[in-house]
Amino acid sequence: MQKLHLVMGGRVKDPQGLDFIDLEKLDLVGVYPNFDAAEDVWRANAQRTVDDAEMKYVIVHLHKLLEPDLPEE
Repeated sequence: MQKLHLVMGGRVKDPQGLDFIDLEKLDLVGVYPNFDAAEDVWRANAQRTVDDAEMKYVIVHLHKLLEPDLPEE
């Protein structure tokens, strides 16, 4: 089974949280077929914005949202 992952980022109210300030300005980087590919892209974007504490990039496990009852491998 393909395990899709979404990489996205944007400005957050609190750098320790996930409350994005402006959803219309989210940077939807892309959807990737596995965690390793998503992590590489996430790392590059997070590193690019490391000096901006209000910018945060995350990896969303889309496969867990699409099929939450599947067992972890």
